Amino acid sequence: MSVYLDTHIAVWLYCGQTERLSKRAASLINREQVGVSPIVLLELQYLREIGRVTALPKAIIMDLRRRLGLAVEDRSMETVTERALELTWSRDVFDRLIVAQAELDNAELVTSDRLVRKHYPKAVW
Repeated sequence: MSVYLDTHIAVWLYCGQTERLSKRAASLINREQVGVSPIVLLELQYLREIGRVTALPKAIIMDLRRRLGLAVEDRSMETVTERALELTWSRDVFDRLIVAQAELDNAELVTSDRLVRKHYPKAVW
């Protein structure tokens, strides 16, 4: 696993909105193996429930798997949650779990989220 995608990046890629990516992020996605935390699926469902995303989470993941070779990276929920407990810089549970998993896997995380970029040294934008 080389690089994780934050949820909004997965949505942009699914929607074909690659122009929203920084050049650095696009280059990294094009040359590295990409993956997401399973928590991204839950956040996609949440976004669907509040009307911000219309596609089913599985459809998004399957499309990105086909087009990018995306992997859903499995790791012990207990381990990820224990690490996320220490990430007190955010109240967003999705961000905490996504960053915790990327950190545990020593992976870069493509995100435009300023707060994540401020606190996670391997965040890329």
